Amino acid sequence: MIGLSVAVGRFVEALFWAIMRVAGAVSVAAVAAVVAAVMVWIVVRKLLAKPRG
Repeated sequence: MIGLSVAVGRFVEALFWAIMRVAGAVSVAAVAAVVAAVMVWIVVRKLLAKPRG
């Protein structure tokens, strides 16, 4: 019975870390997408800006 408890505990722990890994990857991808969008927005604004003078 103790062996089964240990196996279930390890399974739950592995599941937890797998979920955390996926959540971390998704959050990193979201932050990277936001940073890329801001950079593109800045470049587009500079390219479309009317020259002054």
